[in-house]
Amino acid sequence: MLFIVIYLILIALVLEVSSTLLIISGLKKEIARFQAVSMLTATGYTTLESELILRHPVRRNIGVFLILFGVFSLAVLISIISSLLGQNLRIPALTIVTVGLAVILLTVKNKKMMGLLKLKFHRHLNQQFELHQLPIEEILYTSDTDWVTDVHIHADSNLVDQRTDALLGTEEDILLLFVQRDDQKIRQQCLKLTIQEGDILYVYGNKSAIEEKFHHELQSMKLSNQKEQHVVGM
Repeated sequence: MLFIVIYLILIALVLEVSSTLLIISGLKKEIARFQAVSMLTATGYTTLESELILRHPVRRNIGVFLILFGVFSLAVLISIISSLLGQNLRIPALTIVTVGLAVILLTVKNKKMMGLLKLKFHRHLNQQFELHQLPIEEILYTSDTDWVTDVHIHADSNLVDQRTDALLGTEEDILLLFVQRDDQKIRQQCLKLTIQEGDILYVYGNKSAIEEKFHHELQSMKLSNQKEQHVVGM
């Protein structure tokens, strides 16, 4: 029984260390923990958040370790349960490993060490990968207020028939990246377009500014998504 308790503590420490490293690499805390748990337990969540790991070399290595450790842990736990009353469970050795991992966790959570690891992670990315190979978050998200999103122009939108250069002036903290119109992506002339129903504006900038400027359109998109999910769930 003691072996199981120690081993569960070991798993918790592995999860905590991995989550901390994912946070250091730039992931938000809640995303890092959820993805670490999903990889450790091999539940295989294929969400958009998982792409933040797949497209990042450092996070991929952490993910590979978690998946392998999770498979190994399952095998060990099954073996323990089947031989719960057996001998030679090697509790002292496991205790040493657990204590060692706890020391690693405390080291990784040290502010100075976190700063050094962040520099190392980003230096590795800059040296090993071209700009176009990096996740968009690493390139464009310089603060928590940055945001990239698509804005769908529906029939009732007040933006229909407005020009993009009048909508997004130079004083706005919002950039129009391109406009999707049917199968065409318009970039070169996107700042001189007259907005039409069905257009999709891809914008980048301050999240609050984007939400305020396109509040009506974003709310309509949210309601539309909720209706679609409700229909699928019926």
